[in-house]
Amino acid sequence: MLADDDSHNRYDSGALDDTFSLFDDKQLVSILKHGNNQSLKINELLRTLEDWRNRYNITVIKECDRSDYCSGEFRDVILGYNAIHGYVSLLICLFGSLANVFNVAVLTRRDLAAAPINRLLKWLAVADVFVMMEYVPFSIYRYMLLPRQEERPYAWAVYMLFHMHFTQLFHTASILLTLSLAIWRYIAIKYPSYGPSLCTDRRCSLAIFLSFLLPPILCIPSYFVFTIHEEVSFDKTASKIASKVYYVDSNYEGVLYQLNFWVHAVFIKLLPCVILTIISAWLIRVLYRANSRKKMLKGYNACPASSVVATNGNVFTRKLTKRSKAEKRTDRTTKMLVAVLLLFLLTEFPQGILGLMSGALGRCFFKRCYDLFGELMDALALLNGAINFILYCSMSRQFRTTFGQLIRNRCTATPRASSHTELQTTYV
Repeated sequence: MLADDDSHNRYDSGALDDTFSLFDDKQLVSILKHGNNQSLKINELLRTLEDWRNRYNITVIKECDRSDYCSGEFRDVILGYNAIHGYVSLLICLFGSLANVFNVAVLTRRDLAAAPINRLLKWLAVADVFVMMEYVPFSIYRYMLLPRQEERPYAWAVYMLFHMHFTQLFHTASILLTLSLAIWRYIAIKYPSYGPSLCTDRRCSLAIFLSFLLPPILCIPSYFVFTIHEEVSFDKTASKIASKVYYVDSNYEGVLYQLNFWVHAVFIKLLPCVILTIISAWLIRVLYRANSRKKMLKGYNACPASSVVATNGNVFTRKLTKRSKAEKRTDRTTKMLVAVLLLFLLTEFPQGILGLMSGALGRCFFKRCYDLFGELMDALALLNGAINFILYCSMSRQFRTTFGQLIRNRCTATPRASSHTELQTTYV
């Protein structure tokens, strides 16, 4: 180690000559002589400095380039995905936007809109469709058009700032709506006798209102942390024309930076994920017990269509068909919501952990890891919002039936009716 330290203190005569030859540069002498001249253009000075950097092979090492966070072959795999993220996200957004429009159209039908849980699902689809429709122009410009041009105009930085806050607000609203959905289902199953009095339409409207009101309040720190920054860049031609580059980055100093990460990671991501994990585990246990109970009843019940009940000496039969259908419908709804919750946890938990580690480990972890996984986390979040339509269709018979009727009504030409009764029959 001592030998290495001594070798670092030795001077190379060649390097020394190159250093002193810097001051023989005619451009440098001219700039030093006329440095106080107001007519000297800043582009000329910057171009000269860039020539020096290339001539003497000066490498600019950024602050976090030597960090070991998220290094190795796995980093190359993620970077390989980031190269195609624009096309993947565009396909997901186009499909997801159409799917969520279908969700809203089906869930607003008369036979489905009355249920409070369907109202929550409807507004969840509204929040997701806003995120995906806004992500489409961002994906086209950011990943397909912007890499081909050297300039990063100020208008692009303004749009990036808008995109960042817009998607964060509506995605946070979808998180809160998913949390409300889980709590709603938990109350309905855990306390069935108190469910109608607790899960009212008024409280459902209040939950939806708070889901869209709280995100702008929770995201206040990010409004001040992320701002537009400015740099000077040179083109790759021989003229080396300097141009200003605008980009969005965070201000890493101050209390707001740490506060933003803790609020985003803990209150927006991890806390809802922990609550959803507990509720999902409880719902899965309920489904497991229901399946076990059905297997036992199948083994012991010799006459599944009816049961014999004796009351005060009178014997009568009670049909079990209606009760069985209600139980099956409840189980299907619970399974569908469990699938929605588990898909949500799969996409949000990793992002919450990355945000928490960024707040704890500092700027270099954020630059090396959070930025690295940003595109992948975006794709998972978009996929989570887009796949709900498939879950509804595969696990809800009522949703499939209503969607089929909606498509048939739109695709089939409605004949003119000669009476009011005929009109009603056509549209029902």
